[in-house]
Amino acid sequence: MKTSLTLLAVLLLGSAPAYAQGSAQQAQQAAAAGRAAQLAIEAASRKLAVTEEILPLRIPGHTLGETEGVSRNKAGHLFVYSRTGWGGSSRGGTAARLFEFDQKLKYVKEWLSDSYGASFAHAVRVDPQQNVWVVDEGSNTVQKVDPTGMVKMVLGRKPESIDWWEEFVERGSKDTNIHPDGTMGTFNRPTDVAWDAEGDTFVSDGYVNSRVVKISKDGVWQKSFGTYGTGDGQMKIPHGIAVYGDRVYVADRNNSRIQVFDLNLNFQKYITGIGQPWSVQVTPKYIYSGDGTGKIYRLDHDGKLLGWAQTSLGQGQTGCLIHSLHAEGDNVLYKGACSLWNVEKITFKE
Repeated sequence: MKTSLTLLAVLLLGSAPAYAQGSAQQAQQAAAAGRAAQLAIEAASRKLAVTEEILPLRIPGHTLGETEGVSRNKAGHLFVYSRTGWGGSSRGGTAARLFEFDQKLKYVKEWLSDSYGASFAHAVRVDPQQNVWVVDEGSNTVQKVDPTGMVKMVLGRKPESIDWWEEFVERGSKDTNIHPDGTMGTFNRPTDVAWDAEGDTFVSDGYVNSRVVKISKDGVWQKSFGTYGTGDGQMKIPHGIAVYGDRVYVADRNNSRIQVFDLNLNFQKYITGIGQPWSVQVTPKYIYSGDGTGKIYRLDHDGKLLGWAQTSLGQGQTGCLIHSLHAEGDNVLYKGACSLWNVEKITFKE
């Protein structure tokens, strides 16, 4: 009897850790299987040759910082939205700065200095009318700035830092729903922006809301798609977005897929076999998807993998080697990263 009770106690006491260990092992096994499957896909496709050029970007009296967002305008000027500065990255912080360099990579100026919306940089894009759009993950805003530097539109609104402090620090409230369904008019850690030919705006939104939003060119919120999760109709950190023709491409990063929609956000298909897509760009010939490992995948417009290239090695880092891509035609990409503190020009050899 004593032996039986002892055995029962061991089983009861050991059951929780055993289940936890099993769950962790299953997650590790699934991740390993996913990596093995991705390596098999890459082994069966062509490794593409590229040249990499680290751009000599210098700012008088300042460092470039983490190059989260990169984009170029028609004149060849490069815009870099970086996590840099001394203001902190909290709700009231201003640790984000937007720099412009000319076609010869000479520093031109800083945009939006001391901006209330510059809190935690995530992306910068230039639209066909040469407006500069800033996506800030910390302030929950997307800002449209005209070529003269005038703010023309602000989508979303920065949470009041005093309200956050009062609720969660002074009162000790707990945010129990960390992935709520997004509401129209507000973002929650947005990540990227793109436009269709009519001037409508599409935003990937983002780390918390896990959706894509369509907004008319005059700022009216029209439609959203997605909730947090891994199934159909769901996203898990939509981290990048691109529009080409009548299709919207959303980099559903942590689900290891690109989701494709029509311009009314009706789902069309998944594109897989591209690792974790941190950024997506579409050119007249190709779709490019960049993984944080530094791998860039080239696909045709049907989503068929044509080849891949490894970039960003030998610089002392192993994570977030790609954060944002900007496509300059079919064979040239500009790349920003979290950990490398530089911008690279990637040229594919044909």
